[in-house]
Amino acid sequence: MSIARKITLLFAILSAIIISLLSGFVWYFANDFAFEDFYKRLEARVNIAAEIRLAEDKSDNMYAKVRNQYLERLPDEKEFVIEKDDIGNVKIGVDLPNSFYDKIKEGKIARYRKENHFYVGKYFAGNQQGHIIIVSANDPFGFRELKDLQKILFAGFFLSIIMSFVVGWKFSNYMLNPLRNIIKSVKKIKAENLHLRLDVQGTDEMAQLSQTFNNMLNRLETAFETQNNFISNASHELRTPLTIISGEVELAMKSDTKGKDHYLTLAKIKDESDRLEHILTSLLGLAQTGFNGKNHPWEQVRIDELIWDIKGTVNQVHPESKIEIDFSMLPADEDQITVKANINLLKLAIANIVSNACKYSNNKPVLITLESKSNVLSIAVKDHGIGIPPGDVQHIFEPFYRASNTSDFKGYGIGLPLSLNIIRLHRGSIGISSQENIATEIKVHLPIK
Repeated sequence: MSIARKITLLFAILSAIIISLLSGFVWYFANDFAFEDFYKRLEARVNIAAEIRLAEDKSDNMYAKVRNQYLERLPDEKEFVIEKDDIGNVKIGVDLPNSFYDKIKEGKIARYRKENHFYVGKYFAGNQQGHIIIVSANDPFGFRELKDLQKILFAGFFLSIIMSFVVGWKFSNYMLNPLRNIIKSVKKIKAENLHLRLDVQGTDEMAQLSQTFNNMLNRLETAFETQNNFISNASHELRTPLTIISGEVELAMKSDTKGKDHYLTLAKIKDESDRLEHILTSLLGLAQTGFNGKNHPWEQVRIDELIWDIKGTVNQVHPESKIEIDFSMLPADEDQITVKANINLLKLAIANIVSNACKYSNNKPVLITLESKSNVLSIAVKDHGIGIPPGDVQHIFEPFYRASNTSDFKGYGIGLPLSLNIIRLHRGSIGISSQENIATEIKVHLPIK
């Protein structure tokens, strides 16, 4: 889940909790106020009823006149009057709880509500006999208002949640937009254009993040340039003495004045010098292809023609090799077998794979298959040689690593790592499948576009 969605979801959840609490408080206090107001009206009627009952002059009762003139009758209003000194077992024709009567016994005002019907009762002690007065009535208007309020709160809740989603999404996008711009800018920076930098605007956290990336890019660019310079200088400085040694040894070997032992010594020096030069060339190639390839020319290369060129090159190194080429799955469109590549590096990478196949199969037939599908060009090299032990397959592309069954073959463990670096430089990949003493197949996948 993206950060924007997480922020939106969290914002909506927090809004829902806050709105729920607010709605609960509104409902609780509105409900309490509505009931309390109606109970007060009933209590006023209870007190007026008591004054009317206790009045000595029934014909000229001021409270009765006030009630009739100013107090409207409530819906379904009823009045119960019990004249009884002993209120221990007071009951009326209404199912009221015992707690209601207990409060009356204690001389308090008793309240009770059953759905929309309200009851208020109180005991009044007279000169001769006490009275229990209970007044009941319905409150349809208050209940209707509470129902309307409930509907409004529910509608407001859902509308607020929807609004919080919309606002949260807009807010998260607004806040994360600078971060998205940084990500887009960073994705554009590759090994070929390390000189590019991010725009730093303001002094907030995003600006600090951009500046941190810029500082890192400064260090990376410096390190790349330093290593490139080192490789170039090392290539020049190390090759010069090796060339001189090799030339002097060849000159000494042509002299007839030296003995046989001396000649063998010179031949040994020559072989080791060539071996050292080969290792140095491979190491420099491995290091250089690990960078960006910007020092090498890139062009459109037809892979079928490159395969024929590689076959001729490998046949020169391994004259007894038997290389077979299968182009039966190639499309008619030549654009589907053409890739943008550095022809020298790509030739070196595939030639290393084909050369290994010939060498480790003791010059048994090696099949090269070329296939183009879904804008991906696949080059499969299959041999029937010694194979690779299962425990060694995962390490086969590590520099200087050699499989445990290759002790009878010369090698330095540099060819495949070098090929892997070159293929990666071309935005491709390498896959390998092998069975010991049966066969090995290496597939190179290159993007056409």
